[in-house]
Formats: sequence, C-alpha cells, structure tokens
Amino acid sequence: MSIRITIFDDNPNMRNSIRMLLSTDFSFEIVGAFGSAMNCLEDIKLTKPSVVLMDLEMPGISGIDAIRLIKKHHPEILILVQTVFEDDDRIYDSIIAGASGYVLKNTLKDNLITAVKELDSGGSPMSPSIARKVLALMQQPLNVNKCRTTDYGLTQREKEVLACVVNGLSHKMIAAELKISYETVRSHMKNIYEKLHVASLTEVVAKAINHNII
Repeated sequence: MSIRITIFDDNPNMRNSIRMLLSTDFSFEIVGAFGSAMNCLEDIKLTKPSVVLMDLEMPGISGIDAIRLIKKHHPEILILVQTVFEDDDRIYDSIIAGASGYVLKNTLKDNLITAVKELDSGGSPMSPSIARKVLALMQQPLNVNKCRTTDYGLTQREKEVLACVVNGLSHKMIAAELKISYETVRSHMKNIYEKLHVASLTEVVAKAINHNII
C-alpha cells in the first residue's frame, strides 16, 4: 500500500522539487500540495494523507499552528517538518505541537525519501544537527538532578545503537559507524522503542539521558 503524502510549502519551486523528488519512488503517492496552511483541515479532509510534509514559515498561519490543528483533529497523521530553521524555539515548539520528524531543506535531496519511509515505519527522522539540538534541550533540566540508572534489558548492540542516536546520528550513519546494515539498525531501533516504552525519537533521547541507560 502506497504512502499518501500531502505537502504544505509556500514556495512553488520547493513544492515542485519535493513532488518531483518523491515521485521517483513508487511507494509514495502525492495526494496534495498547498502553498498555505490556512485551510489545512479542509485540505487534509480532501486529500486523506497518512504523512504531511510541513514548512514552518507560511502566510496566514504558521506551520507550527497547522501542526497543532492537524494533530488535534487527526492524531493518526504523521507530520514531518521540512524547513530552513534550526533555532531551538522552533524545534521545541514543533515537537510539542506534534511533529514526528524534523529535517532541514538543505538535506532533502539526499535524505527526504529515507526520512518519509522511516517516519512511516515508526521512526522519528531528524537531521543530525537537529537531533543534537534536541539532545541539548533535553539535557538542560536533567543536569541538575539525574535519575539513577535503570535496566531496560537492552543488549550491548542496542546500547551502541542508542548511543549513536543520542549523538545525533541518522540510521544511515549508524549503519556505517557500527558496520551493520540499514535494516539491522531499524530492527534494533524497533526493539529499543519497545523496551523503553516510547513512541518518538525525542522520548528515546530523553529517557536514555534521564535514566543513564548509556
């Protein structure tokens, strides 16, 4: 079954570039592309996507506000932020609003297809620099009073994969670092999610730090 994707981006050239890029993979179906999120709920109802690609800076209503609206009415839809912004506030607000992934536009050519597939399979793709910023945000309140180490039954290899995630590495980079296949990384990540009882990359990183797992 194809992954149905709706795109929100006010730059027509960027919308067309994303559409063309995703169209090279037959597992994707581009069901809509809009230059504004003003009518995002109506657009979602019309196109019925499983994945939304959301720009943050748009006229009328911001991408973050659109994420909140979509997640409130359609919590099952997965939202991947694609933006040029790397500031902490936007990253934090996007995640709190309900985004499941955050990738930078200058990495889309190399990483967008993989990111969408990772999102659809239960992951939370982030550009490495974004993952590092998320890590820094999570560390701030935890440095004062760290919790004791908790044993979640992770294998040594799963701990190695988790350490790479905390350091901001993507699945592809982890595979290269540990000299294992991409699919093996995905399998380890699935086990990590289950053992830590988490549903997002942010929760994985937070629990790893908070409970001294690695």
